[in-house]
Amino acid sequence: MTTTARQSPAVRTRRKSGIRRGEAASGWLFTTPMLILLGLFLVVPVLMALWVSFSDWSGRGSPFAGNVNFVGLNNYSALLSGGGLAEQNFGTALKNNAWYVVLVVPLQTALSLFLAVMVNRQILKGRGFFRTAFYFPSVTSSVAITVLWLFLFNSTGAVNKLLSFVGVTGPNWFNDPNGIFHFGVANGPGLLTGNTALGVSWWDWIGGPSVAMFAFVLLAIFTTSGTFMLLFIAALQNLGGDVTEAAMMDGANGWQRFWRVTLPQLRPTLFTVLTLGLIGCWQVFDQIYTGTKGGPSKTTLTPAYLSYQAAFNNQQWGQGAAIAFLLFIIIVLFTLFQRWVLAERKVSKRRMRLYDIPPSSGSGPGNVAIGIAASSMASKGQGGSV
Repeated sequence: MTTTARQSPAVRTRRKSGIRRGEAASGWLFTTPMLILLGLFLVVPVLMALWVSFSDWSGRGSPFAGNVNFVGLNNYSALLSGGGLAEQNFGTALKNNAWYVVLVVPLQTALSLFLAVMVNRQILKGRGFFRTAFYFPSVTSSVAITVLWLFLFNSTGAVNKLLSFVGVTGPNWFNDPNGIFHFGVANGPGLLTGNTALGVSWWDWIGGPSVAMFAFVLLAIFTTSGTFMLLFIAALQNLGGDVTEAAMMDGANGWQRFWRVTLPQLRPTLFTVLTLGLIGCWQVFDQIYTGTKGGPSKTTLTPAYLSYQAAFNNQQWGQGAAIAFLLFIIIVLFTLFQRWVLAERKVSKRRMRLYDIPPSSGSGPGNVAIGIAASSMASKGQGGSV
């Protein structure tokens, strides 16, 4: 007679732990080559650049040579509070890029969402053609499309020719340094022109982007909206139709369904689009390098191009590296703030009572749908937008 001995719990535990150790070893074995590549070509260069930002390295020889001195925060203080040309250039670059971000990110997000909603409609014929047409500028070389933009927005280009048909004299786009919010006023009040921040007067800070920079704003919106449109289309196609159908049956109009039902469910995709747009706008470089190289009068100068200019043209590698890390800090801070604004918040009990519909009150247009949406979002922890 044979007996089958059952394994004790201790034996089973040891076998499971052995399997887990084997899986962990296999995982590390497969990821080690990529970790080595990332360490060599990402982590090490970043750490070297961080050291350069605290040194007086001139770009010749090794940054770790004996003749390279540690200067502490001198490079950073020259940019933030030095009172010289470095501070003024950095302030000008920040001002230009800040207005670029303020205009591009909301407009490209709104346009890409609008295009996604339109293209995603079932009644639209030729949806594939429109998706391809809207996405095509995104896959075009940035250098090639910048050169095309220079021709279109030339003083005698197609854009000014179209404006002349309606009686408008177009500006000399890429040679006009005037701020678009100055409205042609050359000198502002003394309170604004006499006070400065980072070497730039308050009058220049509130003047908005220059006409030349506004042309780059239009270029960014034109080339990036197609990419973000695809992200919104993918998100729209993954949404469940139950809540939307309930809203339609209850009589909610299209705007109520979009604002109260669809948009809250797009919160993760909206965060992704805004984050990618924010990072891309703060890192704008190739359009400036190809188009204006910071001109006219430094009104298209950006921190990314200023970092390149300080390091490669002026051989001030410490300041160039410092600008890059200051730009990194700015991007991280804006991303964290954006994450906090779009964070999912649970609906309080007091607010949920607003969506309770008494039996005697009837069901007006959109009330039941909004109540269903509120309950659905609250169960997902997304009710803050309902």
